[in-house]
Amino acid sequence: MALTKNTIAASYPLPAYSYKVTVGRDTLSFSEVSGLQVGYEKIVYKHGMSFLAGPNIIRAQQNDITLTLKRGVVAKRSVLFNWLEDKSKKDIMIDLCDEKGEAVVRWKVHMAMPLKMDAPSFNAANNELAFESLELIAQNLTVEYF
Repeated sequence: MALTKNTIAASYPLPAYSYKVTVGRDTLSFSEVSGLQVGYEKIVYKHGMSFLAGPNIIRAQQNDITLTLKRGVVAKRSVLFNWLEDKSKKDIMIDLCDEKGEAVVRWKVHMAMPLKMDAPSFNAANNELAFESLELIAQNLTVEYF
């Protein structure tokens, strides 16, 4: 049976290369965004009857949300370094887009603050592009589906 375009669009996974990143009010380009994950610590409680019923496992506090943004170094563009020096917290939106460039899934990173900036490695023996990365810590991460 042949699949229609609407069926394919509704059931096939989206490619991960079409995305937009908005930091505060500015839309910035990044070659890689990683660390979009939410996890929780666990508490294992064992009581006197655990040998029969098993231990009681409880979800505890949320783990830290750490995000890494990578982009190519361009002359006279110091937005990431300025943010690191500014020490301000900003909201970040990462939109996974469809073939039309419209957001389909949005990850909202709330109150992100830069912790560390990595400069590119310099090696005269190769001709790779220079990339910088910024490591962030955030208070919360939410996901919206459109």
